[in-house]
Amino acid sequence: MEGGSLEQTLQDGKLYRQLNSLIVAHLRDNNLTQAATAVATATLTPLNVEAPPNKLLELVAKGLAVEKDEIQRGVSTSTVYDAGTLAYGSVPASRATRVDFSAMQDAKGSSKSFGKHETRKLSEHKNVARCARFSPDGRFVATGSADTSIKLFEVSKVKQMMLPDAKDGPIRPVIRTFYDHMQPINDLDFHPQSTVLISGAKDRTIKFFDFSKATAKRAFRVIQDTHNVRSVSFHPSGDFLIAGTDHPIAHLYDINTFQCYLSANPPEIGVNGAINQVRYSSTGGMYVTASKDGAIRVWDGVTSSCVRSIVSAHGMAEATSASFTKDQRFVLSCGKDSTVKLWEIGTGRLVKQYIGATHTQLRCQAVFNDTEEFVLSIDEPSNEIVIWDALTAEKVAKWSSNHDGPPRWIEHSSTEAAFISCGTDRSVRFWKEVL
Repeated sequence: MEGGSLEQTLQDGKLYRQLNSLIVAHLRDNNLTQAATAVATATLTPLNVEAPPNKLLELVAKGLAVEKDEIQRGVSTSTVYDAGTLAYGSVPASRATRVDFSAMQDAKGSSKSFGKHETRKLSEHKNVARCARFSPDGRFVATGSADTSIKLFEVSKVKQMMLPDAKDGPIRPVIRTFYDHMQPINDLDFHPQSTVLISGAKDRTIKFFDFSKATAKRAFRVIQDTHNVRSVSFHPSGDFLIAGTDHPIAHLYDINTFQCYLSANPPEIGVNGAINQVRYSSTGGMYVTASKDGAIRVWDGVTSSCVRSIVSAHGMAEATSASFTKDQRFVLSCGKDSTVKLWEIGTGRLVKQYIGATHTQLRCQAVFNDTEEFVLSIDEPSNEIVIWDALTAEKVAKWSSNHDGPPRWIEHSSTEAAFISCGTDRSVRFWKEVL
């Protein structure tokens, strides 16, 4: 990504917002209310957006006239937006290697080597760095802190900063800092299509930040929940978000109306059922919750019915994280019993167990790398990052985290060999493979 990529991305975002506004206004003004509402919901555009009458028709007519004139004069047609450049939210092709989890239980043979990585301290919050999330396209990464702030980094600037022969002076990878929460940030997520970042916090709110606006410091929309918001996850369509809170049932929100929905027939859940993490599957057909009662539960993404309960997945200890494999057949979970486990959704069967990392205090995560060949987590006593071969479950690497104290959070990019670690020492570190 070139140095001007942020500006290009923000310009692209502005153009899309203008186009979406014109489409919504055109449909609404022509009494196509249902279609206008659908587009408004999908694009986070207000249904009552203002636009001059017939402005979209006028612009289309002018554009067609210009195109016709250029064709007659033999001039190649041009576009304001270069379609060859990925827009925000467009996910680039991932690296070719992908684990076949269907053969997971029969995996034998030697383990793969995890590539050597270099690391760099990016920034420091004023209190514990509690969480991090990459954007779907891998261009940005955000971190949230106990100091109530959110920092947004541009990954291309991070890489530029890590170059040994950088000659352009000091590089500042932090491109936005948001302040709008009253209590510590618990989790973050990026909208799949729009330049919108959401945060869930202990102040019982979910806040929406537009990071295309350089001067914006505060949220432009707020959902007031009834509980401490521990985790948030956007539906892949961008129309809904799911929130895990101190309540045992996840809260599903329509992001246009902010109406909250709960499962009509939830399973029996005890008093210690607060949700530590919630994540959608790649298609949104399911979501998974990891709870303080040690259970992993898989829910239907449409009906919100619980389709699989793995009670005591981590014994009597808290389940601290859970996420789907890309093929949506397995769930990777982590718990305060110092285990990382892979579960088959169809049967609820334990397929693999990754051991050798102790985590009993922090709400740490276990994550796949971008190709799902490896699993990463934290060893608290030694302050190390532990890596296993996903198929053989053999520990293949153990690296010093370079934090002063164990990292609280680890998050891997879904598009490349890079990850972020957040520490109780307040620092944020970026890791990337040395090629």
